Amino acid sequence: MNRIPLLFLLTFLLSFVHHADTADLKPNIIYLMLDEWGYFESGHMGHSDLITPNIDQFAAEGMRFTNAYAGAPVCGPTRCVLLTGLHSGHTSMRANNGFAPIRKDEPTLASVLKTRGYTTGGFGKWGIGGRGTSGVPEKHGFDEFFGYYDQVHAHTFYPRYLIRNSEEVPLKGNDGLSFYEGETHAQNEIFEESIQYIQRSKDKPFFCYLPWTPPHGLWGIDEDDPSWQLFKDKPWTAGQQTERDARVYAAYMHKVDRQLGKIIGLLKELELDENTIFFLCGDNGGQDYFHTKERPHGFFGPNLNPTTGERFRAGKGSLYEGGLKVPFLVRWPGTIEAGSVSDHLLSFQDVMPTLAGTAEAECPKTDGLSFLPSLLGTGSQPHHDHLYWEYSGQTAVRKENWKAYRGKKGKWELYDLNKDIEEKKNVAAGHTDILKNLVGLAEMEHEPIRPGEIYDRELTDKDHSQAPHPGNLKALKAAISK
Repeated sequence: MNRIPLLFLLTFLLSFVHHADTADLKPNIIYLMLDEWGYFESGHMGHSDLITPNIDQFAAEGMRFTNAYAGAPVCGPTRCVLLTGLHSGHTSMRANNGFAPIRKDEPTLASVLKTRGYTTGGFGKWGIGGRGTSGVPEKHGFDEFFGYYDQVHAHTFYPRYLIRNSEEVPLKGNDGLSFYEGETHAQNEIFEESIQYIQRSKDKPFFCYLPWTPPHGLWGIDEDDPSWQLFKDKPWTAGQQTERDARVYAAYMHKVDRQLGKIIGLLKELELDENTIFFLCGDNGGQDYFHTKERPHGFFGPNLNPTTGERFRAGKGSLYEGGLKVPFLVRWPGTIEAGSVSDHLLSFQDVMPTLAGTAEAECPKTDGLSFLPSLLGTGSQPHHDHLYWEYSGQTAVRKENWKAYRGKKGKWELYDLNKDIEEKKNVAAGHTDILKNLVGLAEMEHEPIRPGEIYDRELTDKDHSQAPHPGNLKALKAAISK
């Protein structure tokens, strides 16, 4: 028997099998969302005070979207839009009280990806259903979730406990009575759990959802944290009450940047980097923390363009541009063109169809459009006819370059964003037909809310009261004394 042709045949068959396996290999998905990370708060956007080398490298190796909008201008509602694919006129929770839940029957990013065999883990701040409600993550497609369920619980980095699949996980040495002191820093624990999850899941496709709390505060940090050591002696003045907090905010941006670098290093070590699509974004517009007379737009100017001096109007909590525009980066080595920039207009409801398309999963009905064609540079990219937001008595609609806005008890305003990105000149009086069209769209998009359910209010209230705000301290001290 001639063994050489047989050897060639076996080599060919093994190569074919390997190619088939590779072609069918679903990409891992990591979605990292930083809480209140401002549009201009990174080095590659021209910031001179914040140090973000890994974020800057991430942008250099992936695609940056210049026209990305949050689902809402605050923590809970924006997470609801992201996870369900519905805009804020259709979502089941629109309040930002910390514990309001989505309904028990709603699909999420995790439940959609599980239909394609993904393992699913979340680590950070959940925010769309406290314990004892219909919105807990383990009932919505997540194999595991570790962190905070109630977003007010997430105001402190030194809580007495975090939550894993609705069970309390005590944090060593934390009495929960201070925003600034404790033995165990919650973000360190959340990060380590993130790393361990990726290591455990390396042999099968995974969805790792990382809604991290930093740089949002109140800003407690370990004295020996290397990022704090980098900023603690900065000669910055931001007012008596906030000078230290401003330094910690900068340290937090560096801290999450360090942790991002470690995740990418782990992906390379595990040989997963080229088979992982990695999203990095803020959760809503920035806030003008620590503003001074010299820095009236906030000490770090999250919505202030350092090159042009233009500022997105307002900030977190508002449906003006400053409350909605977010940094949005996507990295997938070998698949997404490195250093590319897209002006495609997207919002958080677009993430659901994009991830479903990436995993070749069936997508439930959403208000989103996949931006996978933009990421891959193939095919025709669909575009929204319009985008819609509502929050706390405010309403906004964007259609092409036009944006209509109405505040609480206010009249409709109209802005041409191509000419007026700062939304300074209300042109409603000169374009009544355009405004009428946008107002009609707003009326069409709003539906009455159908909320989730609260089953155990005592349990919900317990987590909600864990941050040591003045009204909680008496109850926290009583709990410790038991």
